Amino acid sequence: MPTIPHTDLDVSPLCLGGNVFGWTADATQSHAVLDTYADAGGNFIDTADVYSQWVPGNDGGESETIIGDWLAGRADRDRFVIATKVGELHGLHGLSASTVRTAVEGSLRRLRTDHIDLYWAHIDDHATPLTETLGVFHDLITEGKVRYIGASNISGLRLAEALEAADRHQLTRYVAVQPHYNLLERDFERRDRDIVARERLATIPYYGLASGFLTGKYRPGARPGESARGGGAAKHLEDDRAVKVLGALDDIAAGHGTAVAAVALAWLGAQPTVCSPIASARTVEQLTALLPMQDLRLTGEDIARLDGISS
Repeated sequence: MPTIPHTDLDVSPLCLGGNVFGWTADATQSHAVLDTYADAGGNFIDTADVYSQWVPGNDGGESETIIGDWLAGRADRDRFVIATKVGELHGLHGLSASTVRTAVEGSLRRLRTDHIDLYWAHIDDHATPLTETLGVFHDLITEGKVRYIGASNISGLRLAEALEAADRHQLTRYVAVQPHYNLLERDFERRDRDIVARERLATIPYYGLASGFLTGKYRPGARPGESARGGGAAKHLEDDRAVKVLGALDDIAAGHGTAVAAVALAWLGAQPTVCSPIASARTVEQLTALLPMQDLRLTGEDIARLDGISS
């Protein structure tokens, strides 16, 4: 298992995303996915307090509640690295000290745990001083409610400012970043990867499968269907580069006798600074196509081909 630098967190090569729990997967389906992931040796689960507030009738926190109920039924909580986020929930938007204080208590309650292993700043809040946000995170770590902190959706420039502020004021530093990064979205490499590498932080990318397009489910000439996420994936069918990437993934997957999704995630996992890509699964069948990435080793030729065609 890879270790997140500057921590004692050993995590699975595949991080299971919880954004579909309480959205396209109900509690029963979600628990089946979690059971299968755990049985396959997975230990890294990522969610957010805002999941899935966008669903009519939901208030947010549904994913955390589902994960918390599942955790409560197990005797091995400490085996799992549980990550959640603060800053986007309606009524608790931003990263002020009071907001973070209120939000963390809600997350701990819903997750039915006394600590969060990795607590993400979900957004970059320019309206709140960095020292205020880092200060409350530092206090939560001192109190044992949070173990480590990370920053999602943060630019390299702001990350550098946050790390400098943490050092200057002797506050806890971010240990990881969570950017939008996959074979079709590679801006992170050009904009932010240098600072992440220099500071030896972990990259834990979201949308690793480009909203499902890189699973191979969506093909030119086929209707995308009516799934909740189908529109976001199907838009890539209009991009010649994306279609060529899919063709290369098909060839490489066939050569390794594995699923297209596993190859896409293995490419991401092989990139500099990347520790554990995030991918979600609505069903056990979907998860089964992702799990082989944990042991899949692409050849240098495979990686070079995908690098070239997706650039």
